[in-house]
Amino acid sequence: MAFFLTLILLGVSVYYFPVIIRSGGEALGWYLRRKTQQRRELLLERAAEEERDVQQSSKSAADEDDWEKVESVGIGTVANGGKAGDEWKGVVGFFHPFCNAGGGGERVLWAAIRATQQRWPEALCVVYTGDHDADKETIINRVQNRFNIPLHGPRVHFLYLSTRHYVLASTYPHFTLLGQSLGSIVLAYDAFTLLVPDIFIDTMGYAFSLAFCSLLFPDVPTGAYVHYPTISTDMLGSLEEGGQGVNAGTGAGLKGQAKKQYWHFFAYLYSRVGASIDVVMTNSSWTQSHIQSLWGPGRAAKRQQVEAETAPSAPKDSTKTTSASPPAPSEDITVVFPPVAVEEIASAIPITAESAKNRKQELLYIAQFRPEKNHTLILEAFAQLINSYTDSQNKDSSTPSTSQERPHLTLIGSVRDPDDATRVYTLRLLAHELKIKEDVTFLCDASWEQILQALGRASVGVNAMWNEHFGIGVVEYQAAGLVGVVHDSGGPKRDIVVEIDGEKTGFHATTAEQFAKGFRSALSLSPEDDLAMRLRARKSAARFTEKAFKEKWIGQVEKLVKLREVREKREGEMKRVEGTDKPVLSS
Repeated sequence: MAFFLTLILLGVSVYYFPVIIRSGGEALGWYLRRKTQQRRELLLERAAEEERDVQQSSKSAADEDDWEKVESVGIGTVANGGKAGDEWKGVVGFFHPFCNAGGGGERVLWAAIRATQQRWPEALCVVYTGDHDADKETIINRVQNRFNIPLHGPRVHFLYLSTRHYVLASTYPHFTLLGQSLGSIVLAYDAFTLLVPDIFIDTMGYAFSLAFCSLLFPDVPTGAYVHYPTISTDMLGSLEEGGQGVNAGTGAGLKGQAKKQYWHFFAYLYSRVGASIDVVMTNSSWTQSHIQSLWGPGRAAKRQQVEAETAPSAPKDSTKTTSASPPAPSEDITVVFPPVAVEEIASAIPITAESAKNRKQELLYIAQFRPEKNHTLILEAFAQLINSYTDSQNKDSSTPSTSQERPHLTLIGSVRDPDDATRVYTLRLLAHELKIKEDVTFLCDASWEQILQALGRASVGVNAMWNEHFGIGVVEYQAAGLVGVVHDSGGPKRDIVVEIDGEKTGFHATTAEQFAKGFRSALSLSPEDDLAMRLRARKSAARFTEKAFKEKWIGQVEKLVKLREVREKREGEMKRVEGTDKPVLSS
């Protein structure tokens, strides 16, 4: 009898366990919302006060047109018949613990905030960050200086996290992926103890934080802008012999088999949390295909829920279910290409036969000094180019240029921490060992003006990361009219350095030898072919403008605003029912 009673109790426990988890999460969420309500009110009051100060001290309306609201791109109407979120005044939380890093991901963050401010001028954008060494003024000034993106100060605030070390890879010598993902839950809890937002958007790839948000706050819509999948089918394949990346070939033996099982288990968890996110955006078709393969199968129910909540309200007497089918998986996970200052670069750097003559025999690599950017590969390839130049300098050959100008390599990137600084030092040592020290320039934490100067001076743009998710720097090369020599994978291959009008816009490579060959080919083009390729590159870059990003970003965030409004209304109706004990009548 005791045995059967134990089985019954166990079955009941298993059956009700999800209910207990949901109820416990919502109870914790209620507590956090109540706890942070006063801070919310203070932030809104401060924003209004700063807004008044700016208006009073403003002596010029030169930027007035720049702050006009962007027209709604249309996702239906709210229940009362008004335009969806036209005067929405809520709080949008951006989860970006490394917001001051200065990389391509940060450009997306700031452009997204700027677009959000333009569309909803009275909304408050809150950035959850761990950059305690930079205050609001410092960060906003750096955004202006590094990316040339002006933010409206009164409507953006920063809340500082104290647990960022939980998402650092160095914190987890083993089981790093799982450790960082679970650590992001701790970091998200840290964020929610500071302020519970009305909409929560992750722009760094911490999908577990979004699932945690949905558990605590079912009425808070969640959005993900995915730069790179935490794990992908390519990563799983890289464990095999002959694979690429930092884990290439590590799947052999007993330890390797254990790692495979661990990665597959993590991929399962990653798929589950991805299925809980309301709106998903990716930065490239490469990222979209990988996220679709992992998250897509489990997102059917979420697609239908979001479609139902954001669709125009049905007639009051309607008793029929809609016949419209839910969005296709490819529509559910939307590609929103990162914003690139294409127009600004194009206006600052002309592409003509005359301007081409003024370009140097210079190779430019713009990328953060991170291991995956593979600066070592570029240094080795460039050393081969220099050696071939030296060997053939006095010969009549096609390498590398008839001008006989010695090629030069410039590496531009941000240095986020001591590890990056050490990496730059190691790369300098490698350049010395390869005997190209005098031919290589390292430019750390360059300003936007310095980057523009380099783009206008160089001839070739370089990218060496395997499976680069997109490649903002590569688009900047194209906008400036540089000939690209990029890694034969990821976004640079699939989305950027592609054929335009049936002709090449650059070269692809994988090994040091192939990169060196690509450098020689790019530097030895005839004047006519050189100019034609540069013009095609600029035409290619026109697909990735800041305007295009803004329109698609707003379209996706409008869905989140609509979800918030619908869920708030539903929550209000439920509270009224609880207070009156009367059934809810559909409107």
